[in-house]
Amino acid sequence: MLWNDLLAAVALLLVLEGLMPFLNPAGFKRALTQVAALPDRVLRAMGLAGMVLGALLLWWLRG
Repeated sequence: MLWNDLLAAVALLLVLEGLMPFLNPAGFKRALTQVAALPDRVLRAMGLAGMVLGALLLWWLRG
């Protein structure tokens, strides 16, 4: 059960991550360029915020 949920989550992540480059490749390139220009501390803060938000969402959904 756990492995099925994990694989389903990874599959959904791949689908969602593929949407932007598929629908708007030029905009995706511009966004990547802007993200690459951000300082490391900002990227770390964004990563931490995403992890916390994801964990809270999982806790809320599975609660």
